[in-house]
Amino acid sequence: MTQLYLVRHGETVDNARQIMQGQTQGQLNDEGIRQAQEVRDQLASEHFDAIVASDLRRSIQTATIIAEPHGLQVVTTPLLRERDWGDFTGMFIPSLKDVPWPDNVESLPLLKERARQFLHFILTQYPDQRILAVGHGIINKAIQSVHADKPMNEIMKMNNAEIRILKL
Repeated sequence: MTQLYLVRHGETVDNARQIMQGQTQGQLNDEGIRQAQEVRDQLASEHFDAIVASDLRRSIQTATIIAEPHGLQVVTTPLLRERDWGDFTGMFIPSLKDVPWPDNVESLPLLKERARQFLHFILTQYPDQRILAVGHGIINKAIQSVHADKPMNEIMKMNNAEIRILKL
């Protein structure tokens, strides 16, 4: 059985400002660095066979901090990128209430297909291993939705630097 420790990246400058980041790189703020260090300390004695992250900077930063005591290189994949918010990217989130969604927002079926591809990647590349993966709020929710075979709205939102363990 493969165990997947799914982590959301630490808080970013744009998280704190309530800006829709989507697939922009992002940058951890001081709180996000502290959160990643807390996860690092919490998981320091756990064994991991690999540490995987989204190829966006905010996830790589978080994963690199968590990886310190494990001596593992962070493997990156675009499969773990956050949802592409299209024209909503860079917008102030509270201002988007009741605004019609632009056509260029990544659809839920495409997002969930990417989540399926990520789970397939983990199961084929790391069978029967313990993997820590650092992603983003919505893609992590999609991964859990696919894994549990539940609608997205039945999956609880992940906070920054939160850990959820999935048995694959």
